[in-house]
Order: sequence, then structure tokens, then C-alpha cells
Amino acid sequence: MKLAVWTYEGPPHVGAMRVATAMRDIHYVLHAPQGDTYADLLFTMIERLPTRPPVTYTTFQARDLGTDTAELFKRTLGEAYERFKPQAVMVGASCTAELIQDDPGGLGRTLGLPVPVVPLELPSYQRKENWGASETLYQLVRAFAGPNAPEAGTERAPRDPAARASCNILGPTALGFRHRDDVDEIVGLLGRLGVEVRVIAPQGATPADLARLGEADFNVVLYPETGEAAARWLEKTFGQPRTRTVPIGIGATRAFIQEVADLAGIDASAVLDREQSRLPWYSRSIDSTYLTGKRVFIFADATHAVAAARVAAHEFGFEVVGVGTYDRTFARDVRAVAEELGTEALITDDYLEVEDRITELRPELVLGTQMERHIAKRLGIGCAVISAPVHVQDFPARRSPQMGFEGANVLWDTWVHPLMMGLEEHLLGMFRGDFEFHDDAGASHHGAAPTPRAEEPDPDPTSPAEPANDTDGPHWSQDADRELRKVPFFVRGKARRNTETFARDRGLDTITIETLYDAKAHYAR
Repeated sequence: MKLAVWTYEGPPHVGAMRVATAMRDIHYVLHAPQGDTYADLLFTMIERLPTRPPVTYTTFQARDLGTDTAELFKRTLGEAYERFKPQAVMVGASCTAELIQDDPGGLGRTLGLPVPVVPLELPSYQRKENWGASETLYQLVRAFAGPNAPEAGTERAPRDPAARASCNILGPTALGFRHRDDVDEIVGLLGRLGVEVRVIAPQGATPADLARLGEADFNVVLYPETGEAAARWLEKTFGQPRTRTVPIGIGATRAFIQEVADLAGIDASAVLDREQSRLPWYSRSIDSTYLTGKRVFIFADATHAVAAARVAAHEFGFEVVGVGTYDRTFARDVRAVAEELGTEALITDDYLEVEDRITELRPELVLGTQMERHIAKRLGIGCAVISAPVHVQDFPARRSPQMGFEGANVLWDTWVHPLMMGLEEHLLGMFRGDFEFHDDAGASHHGAAPTPRAEEPDPDPTSPAEPANDTDGPHWSQDADRELRKVPFFVRGKARRNTETFARDRGLDTITIETLYDAKAHYAR
């Protein structure tokens, strides 16, 4: 164990809270000391949810350790049920409470509450947040859909040809990166395909909704980190197939549509012909040629890292110089895409290793998490956040999906803007001589410390005023060229062109300071 300032994932009970907060009519009673109640702030201050998470803490203190903490847990559980009257209760222990071994599941069963009590055994010192969310959803799905499962080995009856194809969406949680907007985008896409969405879980689902999961024809897994374990169980128990493609980027979205069409037994050609995104044209347009070959480093959860690497390489024309993830459970997927793109995967949950790799590779753009945003800012590199962990600015008021065709447009805007700063390449070249944009200056909008221009040496009074360039036409003397640099950068090009035209019309070979001011007076008339 080591102390860290930042961490990519919290303990697994935070993952359970993400599931509970996403759902409705469920309550989570957490055996935890006072200090572990910080997690409330994640949802109210970062995600800006209007209500507190449906979580009640026992909040035992040091002096309680010498008394009956088990009785404290039972009393807290009973009071929480009476106050909130949920359809079901989840019970568990935080990492600190795990040490006193009070067995919340067993204690909950002894109370005889009139609603199901789902015990969560989340080993805090072996597992992390994403696993905790996945395990919680899996346990809830088993608890509520399990009683409706057919006999083992029963073949799933074919769908009535007159009935509309249906699916569930699995994986979106609270505190997920753009989960809310992704769900809106994919529900709309499935609707245009003619597929009915029965249940979205855990986001917005109740325990009663989970009991109906087996009714749909197949499952759409948007976030494998949190939804795949439940989807695998539903596939094994109810014979429901599941999607494997995460629809991030144009290519993956089109592949996702075809995969859904195959599972639903429908023709998707009309939707594929009709659906449009501006990303392909923007990435091919002449204004975007400067994107090609830009060196990009990617670090995120596995779903977004794999998707971003393929989109960056195949749809933006970037060069992916490194890709990695902090989620070791899905490390194999990240290693596969790294090999596909000819680079090396970085699998670590140590942000200092990530910083060292970025420093070593010196990319021109970083696609990462909130951690990488801080690292890139310190190094003066452009960065776009593509994955949790996130901060308050990653929950915008507007819709901003990452998935589907509109999600592809959002990717374009958020990935390209850190490279552009609103200026085209030729303008950046023009401004490079300005005090803000000289060759040694860092990108000030990336937060790098300003680098002052090196002082120009004083001219040698004994040397002749040699021309400042050797191009055809009038040559600029050193004094005149130095004087030209005092002109504001946004009109300097026009001043140069007008002065050279003025000199050429008068047959002058060298532009002096006098020529510069004569030209200025001439064009000012």
C-alpha cells in the first residue's frame, strides 16, 4: 500500500453508490465511519445532482468501537427503511468498516424487513470502484430477475414475427462520463431502427424494472466495465444475446447499428443511408489537413481508451503514440488495440507513471481523464477529457454525448479545439513572430508558463545595414525589419506587402526605415 494524491478509482463501495444513485426506489445502508461520508459530495458537487444519493451511513465513531456496532447498524437500517420506504435495500460496509467484521448482510436479514435486502460483499482491499459498480449491478440483477428465470437448459422461444424487437440497455451509472447523454443518443438511434427499449439499468431503473429484464430480446452493453457481468448472466440464464460494439466514432456506430439489426432481425440499410455526421467531412476538409499525423497519447478506462485510439487513428488521421488504461480487468482489450496501432500499452493505476510516459513521448494532444488534464496543463500540451474520473466541468448543462452520430460530432469539437485554439495553421505561422507566438513560446491557453522571447543582440555599429532576406524583390534592411516587428501582428503582413509593393514600384532594391514610413504615408492618403 502507498499513499497517493490522486487516484483513478475509489473503493468498491463508491461503485455501489454509483449504481444506487442511478436507480430509483432503492436505498443503500452503508456501515461506515464519519470520514467515509465524503462520497456524497461526488454526486452533489461534481455531478451536480439536485438530491443527495440514496445512502444512509451508520457513521460510527472511535468511541463506538468499544460498544455494540452491530446493534448500531441494525438500528440505522431499520430507521432508513421507515424513513424512505424503498422497494429494496442494499447493505454493505465501507473499507474502514470492513475491518470490524460486523456482517451487514447477516444483520440485515435478522431484521425481517418487508422488502428484499441485498447484501453486497465488496472486498475493499482487493477490488476498486468499477468492479464494485459491476458487482453491485450483477447482484441486483440476479436478486430481482433471477426468480423469473426459466428452467436451466430451456430454449428461448422465438419472437412473435408481428411483435416489435426489444432490448435492454445496461451499464450507465451515476458519475459516469456523459452516460446521461449517451443513453439519450442511443435510445433515439434504437427508436429510429424500430427497436423498443424495455429497461435501462441501472440508470433510472427500479428493482421492479430489473425483474423484467428477461423479457427483452437482447441486451445492449454500452459500458462493459459496469454492464458486462450482468449481461453475461442474462445471456446464460435467459438466452439473451448481447452487443459487443461500443458505438463511439463513425465506424463503430455503423458497426453497432448493423450488430443491433442482426440481433433484432431487421434491415438497417435505410437508417445507415440516412444517418449523417459532420465528422467525416470535417476530417477530410482542407482546413483540417493540419490534423494529420498529430501525435496523440490516450489514457482512460478501457472502453473509452480502445474507442478513442481507433477513432483517433482511423477517423482523425492522428498518430497514436501511446495508449493505456487504469482498469486492469480490461487490460487485454487495450493491449490488443495498442498492438493493432503499433504502439505499447501502458497498464497502471499510478498517475506518476502516466506523467512520465507523457513526458517521454511528448505528444501534441492528450486524450485522458481528469488526471491527464492536470498533467497536460502542467506540460503545456492540449488535452481533452474522454473518460472518468472527471470533474465538475465534465457535466455540462447542454447535451454532449460521446456515442452515436451526434457523439462523433462532439468528439470532433472537443478533440480538435485544443489543437486549433480557433486559429488555422497558416495564421499560427503568421503569428509565430509575435511576442505571444514566437517559436520558443509555450501555448499560453494550455496553462504553460510563458517563455519570454530571447533578447535580440544590439546591432554592430561597424557592420553595414545588410538586407534582412535574400528573396527576390526588395530586401529589408535590419533596421527596417526590426521596425516592422513593432507593427501589431494582426496587420503586420499587410504592412509588409504594401511596403514591398511601394518599393518595387519605385525601383528600390532595399527597404529602409525611411522607405517603410514613406509607404505608410503613401497608403494613408
